[in-house]
Amino acid sequence: MWWRRWLPACLAWGCVAALCGSRGLCPAPNASRPEPGQCPRRRAAELCAWALSSDSLLDPFPVDVIQENYVRNVRNCIFSIVYPTPFKSRVRLVAVSEDVLENILDLDVSVKGSSDFLEFVSGAKVIFGSVPLAHRYGGHQFGSWAGQLGDGRAHLIGVYTNRHGERWELQLKGSGKTPYSRNGDGRAVLRSSVREFLCSEAMHYLGIPTSRAASLIVSDDDVWRDQFYNGNIKKERGAIVLRLAKSWFRIGSLEILTHSGELDLLRRLLDFIIQEHFPSIAMNDSNRYLEFFSTVVSETANLIAMWMSVGFAHGVCNTDNFSLLSITIDYGPFGFMDSYDPNFVPNTSDDERKYKIGNQASVGLFNLSKLLQALKPLLDPRQNQLASQILEGYGEYYYSRFTELFKTKLGLLGENENDNFLIAFLLKEFWALQDLGKHKLFSEWVTMYLLRLNSNKGDSDTKRRTRMTTVNPRYILRNWMAESAVQKANLNDFSEVQLLEQVLQHPFQRQEAAERAGYSLHPPAWAKHLKVSCSS
Repeated sequence: MWWRRWLPACLAWGCVAALCGSRGLCPAPNASRPEPGQCPRRRAAELCAWALSSDSLLDPFPVDVIQENYVRNVRNCIFSIVYPTPFKSRVRLVAVSEDVLENILDLDVSVKGSSDFLEFVSGAKVIFGSVPLAHRYGGHQFGSWAGQLGDGRAHLIGVYTNRHGERWELQLKGSGKTPYSRNGDGRAVLRSSVREFLCSEAMHYLGIPTSRAASLIVSDDDVWRDQFYNGNIKKERGAIVLRLAKSWFRIGSLEILTHSGELDLLRRLLDFIIQEHFPSIAMNDSNRYLEFFSTVVSETANLIAMWMSVGFAHGVCNTDNFSLLSITIDYGPFGFMDSYDPNFVPNTSDDERKYKIGNQASVGLFNLSKLLQALKPLLDPRQNQLASQILEGYGEYYYSRFTELFKTKLGLLGENENDNFLIAFLLKEFWALQDLGKHKLFSEWVTMYLLRLNSNKGDSDTKRRTRMTTVNPRYILRNWMAESAVQKANLNDFSEVQLLEQVLQHPFQRQEAAERAGYSLHPPAWAKHLKVSCSS
């Protein structure tokens, strides 16, 4: 491949060494370091004892043959090799997830104080073994095919296999232009980066499959945005999140190949995804694509049911934002409901309310239908028919999981024909337990609930309360909380970002600092008209 010929020459001429610097992340000539993918025995206190590899993503596929970094239509590849663009001004590390550093990346938390780490997470230096990549994908956006999209402001900077044998793909978001930047500048602003950092970690601790966030850096570089698309362009600051996922492949990763007629590459990518991430599916099984589709259908239904169980609305449920591993990715204008409202829309850019929270399940079905369209060239007529039947079962998967989750939240055991009514009644009428007693139908609902609890065989109030406190969060990242942290961050006060990161690690436990901040109360009056848009 051209890049294997080009990279040694680049190293010889020093263009990567220039990124690494004299104290940087490239090894000294006789340095001892683990082979990419080896499991270190203990956490590394310095990045020079730590390595990434891009080989597992580069070896199986052809790479974009054009080396220059300019916006273009890309074909016949999965990735383009493109390096991050460092900020020109001062950068600051303002938040880290110690859990991600220590338990995923095998790094001692003390590494966050080093200049090497700051330069790494801000895209100024490249870790030994890394070949930064931008992923080519397409997608349906708000129901219409948008053509080529891709990583327009993100760089996949390598794969790390940790001491547990887990394989994680590391990505910088906001790290500069790529061939997929379209009309963008390749940057992310501080407000959206704060929200992504916090919500990635919050969702993890809620038990919902998600990408993770390792760090948040902010620069003094000017980034200009028309936040609400009303012609009011304002100066903001650029920021970068180092985020991680087992895979960043999404429905749009397959769609672009089918739309472009690159069916051999489609098959190669799909086989790679199955082999790497779906170990229960045998690669010699002629029905492996059917099994893959069935798994994605059921797991997507499960994911959206879990979103609904905590009142989470993704906001931009395009096929390019739906993971093939059924994890929550690409946190844009998301929002958690303050009170039950099936018409809740967190994204003010969504004028037609296509992605209101009450539509999320049906949007999931639409996206899965587009996945099936992408797979059809690889399926024979019998498999196509079976896949359509699998898709028809999506609604049942979703409804069953949704009901199961809410029964658990109410402490219900066993089956009862009135459970669905009890759940629907509660969702429609009440905001939180503290408001139950004020509602005119309170006594009626409580009577129904108590009668249902009597059918919990072998249960007790103590057992039930214990179960319920582990699934009903006291704290979620409500929009006003994120906005309060953003407003302070804009004034270089990151104390609330750090407070929220700590509080949201224990969402089911009462915490004094969270209570003092009002995180379990109704939103303050000033938050009533908060808006979040796609402009980030």
